[in-house]
Amino acid sequence: MSGLLIAAPASGSGKTTVTLGLARALADAGLSLVSGKAGPDYIDPAFHAAASRKPCLNYDPWAMRPEMIRDNAATQAGAGDFLLIEAMMGLFDGAADGTGAPADLAATLGLPVVLVVDCSRLSQSVAAMVLGYRDFRRDIQVAGVILNKVGSVRHEAMLRGALEASGVEIFGVLERDPALALPERHLGLVQAGEHGRLESFIAHAADVVKRCCDLDRLVSVAATRALQAPGPSVSRLPPLGQRIAIAQDVAFAFTYEHLLIGWRGAGASLSFFSPLADEAPAADADAVYLPGGYPELHGPALANAGHFRLGMHSVARRGARVYGECGGYMTLGEALVAADGSRYEMLGLLPLVTSFAERRRHLGYRRVTPLEGSGFAAPMTAHEFHYSTVVHEGEAERLFAVTDAMGDDLGEAGLRRGAVSGSYMHLIDLAPEAA
Repeated sequence: MSGLLIAAPASGSGKTTVTLGLARALADAGLSLVSGKAGPDYIDPAFHAAASRKPCLNYDPWAMRPEMIRDNAATQAGAGDFLLIEAMMGLFDGAADGTGAPADLAATLGLPVVLVVDCSRLSQSVAAMVLGYRDFRRDIQVAGVILNKVGSVRHEAMLRGALEASGVEIFGVLERDPALALPERHLGLVQAGEHGRLESFIAHAADVVKRCCDLDRLVSVAATRALQAPGPSVSRLPPLGQRIAIAQDVAFAFTYEHLLIGWRGAGASLSFFSPLADEAPAADADAVYLPGGYPELHGPALANAGHFRLGMHSVARRGARVYGECGGYMTLGEALVAADGSRYEMLGLLPLVTSFAERRRHLGYRRVTPLEGSGFAAPMTAHEFHYSTVVHEGEAERLFAVTDAMGDDLGEAGLRRGAVSGSYMHLIDLAPEAA
């Protein structure tokens, strides 16, 4: 299995669009391609899956153990022989403690890096920028660049002239194109499932990449470094039960694929249901998982989903395990207050009221240690990203003790009542000391 890491000097450079175009273009050319997304992102992988037509896995160099990262690559090797991973943020940007940058992922997997450079405000300075990124770390290989958002033929000539003496290879040049912009929301891109013309967008991106990039050269550069061979199977987060019902629709879409792989590998059977379609979890489920998403955009539908409500209360009454993350956690609460102040009644399984009326960003990597009775057995890594605030918490047990990436104590988080629990944390992997 060979591969590439598509990175950039900073967020907003266009690496997502370039990656989507490359994934579809290379797949159309007959390459057996699979894709990955660096970091804790739970939105972009759905775009990758649409472009490659295969599931996308997360590769998180801060929250995942190196053996877990390699195991993800080994898992995907069964579905393809070329791994295309999109980085997050800038190539050397990581967590608050300075670790977990995309460059660390490139070093772990031995992936050559292709740097997507936003040239909209650059001319000759591009050479200094690219040379700095190429030479900053000796344990990774910056194989070359794709110049993005180039304004004109004259602009391209200036950029090429500046880079010619540096020896940096240019794999492609993409002009500014408003049709290659993706709509955004406060947590990132608007979800793939909500993009009305996603297929035509990906097809256009692929056409641009085919026309403007040297695909054969990119494949040749990737093939010069094989991915490291997988080691023995590694431990993953254990399943919530043996028959897990998982909420899945545009309100509950933030599920990590590697989590499901681990649960299936441990022998759990998975079923899926849509709260927005007023579906209840499977009657024989011994666990229910409500992942994150955007319940705040669907308050009326969720408040009026009677079958969903009855099914969830039935599950709780018979003592099956129920766990909600972020948006799922809010849904387990008593009410959700929308940005306009409207209050919507939620499931009422936890004594919690959350609100978007006064937005406040909560963002960062977390280490969580389960508290007694939580149902979780070992310390874990997680990510927190939300704008809602807690306006009321009733009497209930706490779920986790939490620290941030710097090791600073953030106190206790999450709530538990019997077998029903939840928190804002998106669980990612076992902490290294727990594996």
